[in-house]
Amino acid sequence: MGEEFEVKGPHEEVLEGGDGGKGFNNQIAVMTAIMATLGALLSYEASFTLSEAIMMKNEAAIKKTEAANLWNYYQAKSSKQNIAELAIKVTTSQEQQNKKNDVERYSAEKTEIKKKAEKTEKLSLEADENSEKFLHSHHRWATGVTMLQIAISLAAITILTRRRWLEYASLTCAGIGVVFGALAWFGM
Repeated sequence: MGEEFEVKGPHEEVLEGGDGGKGFNNQIAVMTAIMATLGALLSYEASFTLSEAIMMKNEAAIKKTEAANLWNYYQAKSSKQNIAELAIKVTTSQEQQNKKNDVERYSAEKTEIKKKAEKTEKLSLEADENSEKFLHSHHRWATGVTMLQIAISLAAITILTRRRWLEYASLTCAGIGVVFGALAWFGM
């Protein structure tokens, strides 16, 4: 046997740096790495805002339950006050005065309970509104992540097909993802 020839495949050429790191595939690979990094950041924010939305919704439910309990307590005091008012009409002397004192006490207690119940209802509404804001933000972050994932998929297809229009489609999707991320960042 005379001479031996070494046949190199495309994989070996890439490993040896066949085009010096300046080729089409390398450009797409760097673009994909940047998109993946942005996607990871947006994904983190999407998870955070979803967690906050859930916690705020839970807080709203807790406050709503507390308010309902306070209104039930208010209703119980109203019933006691009504019974005491009825007792005033059917009793005499000292017992009648005791029932009048009870009516005044129940009325004062109801006023305090009503204030607490209204304040608790307000806190429930505020927590619910905050939950909606976080959920809206979450949707923006999640849309941004989705667009970046589509962009990464298009970039992979771009490497396989070597079509420039797919590269532009990938960059467009990435740009849309970044825009949604910016909207979420600024609370829009």
